[in-house]
Amino acid sequence: MLELAEGDEEREMLLEEQAGIEQRVDELYRETLFTMKHADTSAIIRVKGGAGGTEAQDWAGMLARMYMRWAERRGYKVDILDEQPGDQAGYQSIEFIIRGEKAYGMMSAEHGVHRLVRVSPFDSNNRRQTSFASVDVVPEVPEEEIDIHIPDSDLRRDVFRSQGSGGQGVNTTDSAVRLTHLPTGIAVACQITRSQIKNHELALQILKQRLYDIEMRKREEEALAARGQQSSVEWGSQMRSYVLDKQYIKDHRSGLMQHNPDDVLDGDLDDLMWAGLEWKAGKRVAEESGDDD
Repeated sequence: MLELAEGDEEREMLLEEQAGIEQRVDELYRETLFTMKHADTSAIIRVKGGAGGTEAQDWAGMLARMYMRWAERRGYKVDILDEQPGDQAGYQSIEFIIRGEKAYGMMSAEHGVHRLVRVSPFDSNNRRQTSFASVDVVPEVPEEEIDIHIPDSDLRRDVFRSQGSGGQGVNTTDSAVRLTHLPTGIAVACQITRSQIKNHELALQILKQRLYDIEMRKREEEALAARGQQSSVEWGSQMRSYVLDKQYIKDHRSGLMQHNPDDVLDGDLDDLMWAGLEWKAGKRVAEESGDDD
């Protein structure tokens, strides 16, 4: 139609229509990338520093801030469930929920190990340091879908005082709760409210979500094994490097490289997230077709 257009006015009108069609096609294509179950649900995220003391704890804090800034940019809500501050900076671990449209769908490709390379601000000799932190992402599955009963004998319950950063929201009594599932060793803590009973209920819900996620992944691995394929190894593998002294970020799965680390760490994550989702969708198609390559 553009080739047949008569006059600048008609051509301009067609170009506007073409731009609208292209945008809609892009949106429809991105919808096809949400191949995971529960893509529409909230995302439960745990960020934990790896070995390396202050360096790794600071990196965990940077990642947590990055995801919270990303959520803020999209108008999502963030609720912090538990935070274990680092000795000097950042966090030993922090757990929070992001609530918003397709929050889990978008965050699902962030699951894995994130690597930071930089000149350390904690090293008086200005040496280059490498740090690791893990990001664990599970969906907030509707309670009616989770048929999990946890006997009291399988739980250890500890109460403690909030270890947050301070302010009016910090508990002044031992109302924070940590539940440890003895058979698996999974521990979940919650200090989001001032009520010990409510924190216990929330911690139990999160624990059931994690046990459900483990069971679902186990079934996926068994299905792959039944088709004669290797189990997926992307979970827990290094999936992205943030090399700050050379000003680039590389996603090792999709191959995407970006040269705006400051913007990414401030929450400008969409391009990396879409690239990760594209990779995951392609991998799932390959697994279902039995293509090992």
